[in-house]
Amino acid sequence: MGTFFQELAKKLAERWLTLLVVPGALFTTAAGIAARLGQQHALDYTRLRTAATDLIAWMARQPPGGQAVAVVAALLATAGIGLAVQALAGMTRVVWLGPWPRLLAPLQRRRVTSRRRRWRARVDQRRLLQQTYPSESRTPGQQHEIDTAAARVNRLALAEPGRPTWMGDRIHALEAVALDRYGLDLTFAWPRLWLVLPDITRTEITTANAAFAAAVATGTWAWPYLLLGALWWPAAVIGIGIGVTGWVHARAAVTDLAAVSEAALDLHARSLATALGAAEPDRVGPLTLTEGQQLTALIRKGR
Repeated sequence: MGTFFQELAKKLAERWLTLLVVPGALFTTAAGIAARLGQQHALDYTRLRTAATDLIAWMARQPPGGQAVAVVAALLATAGIGLAVQALAGMTRVVWLGPWPRLLAPLQRRRVTSRRRRWRARVDQRRLLQQTYPSESRTPGQQHEIDTAAARVNRLALAEPGRPTWMGDRIHALEAVALDRYGLDLTFAWPRLWLVLPDITRTEITTANAAFAAAVATGTWAWPYLLLGALWWPAAVIGIGIGVTGWVHARAAVTDLAAVSEAALDLHARSLATALGAAEPDRVGPLTLTEGQQLTALIRKGR
């Protein structure tokens, strides 16, 4: 048990250092530079070097106890900043996934309407190509043209858009597939499905979700840097870079998360239906629409 707690303490210390102290220290440094240089001298290296020299000289004049107190205070301050910023992670998640707050409802409706119009236009183009090139006489080049049109549809959304963002529609598509293909209301079905999934499947989903959470944590640091840009414009540039980095990683992570979750639904939804008596135990294959609707009625309990 002693070894276990030592390893646990080590992992907690690593996460504390990675998620709070290091990003907090970098932001604190940027804030100090912003306060010293301001907008007029934003890139004045001489002024920055002078400020750094003065700080180092001040620290050197302090007694050892004073230096230790200053270091501890700096660590606590950076950790506090890290905690405050991570509290904004929920806002980043909402912005990326939707649905957006009621105040932004008009903008969300316009975004969803626009995305639906574009998606339907691409679907119509793919269907027109399929009608123009019948399958029995279709050449490889014509099939490639159809496949390219289908890929354009899927790049925009895997189902008819229902969220204002690309990442939000990846999650929305999973919910739509579960309802349209299997008759499952995933809001009620997922917690129960999770309990019957094999360990390897849960591990894959957990890993993808952790990658998305890490991307959200990274992207969240863009907010304070963008605000700091009002005092020191290079901070806004840094904030944009951080936000884009987190956004790119989040797109990759949410793609993996949606794909693995849909695969789990395909492979194991019948296990849930069998466990709850909504499907016959001797049947195999994907869940049927009728079985899924019966399962949904069972787990919703009239709600």
